[in-house]
Amino acid sequence: MKNTYISSLVFALLTSLSAATTAAPSIKPEAPTPISAQMMKAEQSAKVNLNAADAETLRRDLFGIGAAKAKAIVAYRDTNGPFTAIDELLEVKGIGKALLEKNRERLVIN
Repeated sequence: MKNTYISSLVFALLTSLSAATTAAPSIKPEAPTPISAQMMKAEQSAKVNLNAADAETLRRDLFGIGAAKAKAIVAYRDTNGPFTAIDELLEVKGIGKALLEKNRERLVIN
């Protein structure tokens, strides 16, 4: 009888545990957005005005532009006046065609 009593308790415990886990709401984790999709959103929303952006904005928002190149862009603008075309950026030391093409869609001139 003692064996039957213990078996019944174990069965009741396991049944309760099983019912509790199946009755609990299942939380489905939200699928993470792929990095490429995040980059596309950032590329679409962030336009950098070459004639108004400071060095920190240029460094932060443009691909391949570090602090030195950002300062060179601002120095060129201060010396030669505002940019009249995006291609004029090629005249800044350290900016080549590949770097310009990588950032062309992010740049505006106002």
